Amino acid sequence: MTASCVYLAADAYMVCLTHALSTEREEVMGLCIGEIDTNRAVHIVSVIMLRRSDKRKDRVEISPEQLSFAASEAERLATLMGRPLRVIGWYHSHPHITVWPSHVDVRTQASYQLLDDGFVGLIFSCFNEDKSSKQGQIQVICFQSCNQSPEGEAPMYERLEIPLHIIPKDTVSKPCLDALVELPKILSQEEEEAYSKAQNCVGDQDLLTVVHNGAVYTKSLCHLMDVMSGPLMQSLENRLERNQRKMEALQMKKEQLIKELQAK
Repeated sequence: MTASCVYLAADAYMVCLTHALSTEREEVMGLCIGEIDTNRAVHIVSVIMLRRSDKRKDRVEISPEQLSFAASEAERLATLMGRPLRVIGWYHSHPHITVWPSHVDVRTQASYQLLDDGFVGLIFSCFNEDKSSKQGQIQVICFQSCNQSPEGEAPMYERLEIPLHIIPKDTVSKPCLDALVELPKILSQEEEEAYSKAQNCVGDQDLLTVVHNGAVYTKSLCHLMDVMSGPLMQSLENRLERNQRKMEALQMKKEQLIKELQAK
């Protein structure tokens, strides 16, 4: 059975979108944690960002080790939140291209649904421009795969769009905040891995190549600091300051109510 609809918590949506906007050169990916109710509605409450093992422009692959780690994390969150949470979906980005899933995406989704028929896929299309307004455009869809072949014939999968609803939240949950903080670390690990591969691909490299690889690696880390770590830290500091002001206002309201009750 297919999912009837998907409810994506706003803080989980923010983490997915931040991850998708972290690079416009390659696709990024992650796994969704949530639950499915008796009406076949999927509720996504948190996500796990995954480190890319293949940094080719149009490739996103999830290793068995990553799936195992995500399942363990889902069990931990289920115990923490007292809800039957599990890995319920995956997401990836489409930088500079359409939001619709490719034939590879549809086949990948079908393979996940063989394990869990409620499994859903999310695609975040970003770094695109609206042709009429010339403004930046971000699109999100949710989909599943549907086999259109008659029984007994080779499967022929097509996308099935699932209604997606973003559920507003006033706060950011700790699992989503932890995932957000992990993003700079994940991106740094990817750059370090690429640098190590470049250093080891040739046994005896000349000095110019070594210096060049080191300079590219340093530039990449500086770029991450400039466009990701710095703005993320500033955003979290602004949120902390806003929460402190809200706490002060609530404290004043509490004291005012106590005085009014004592006066009666």
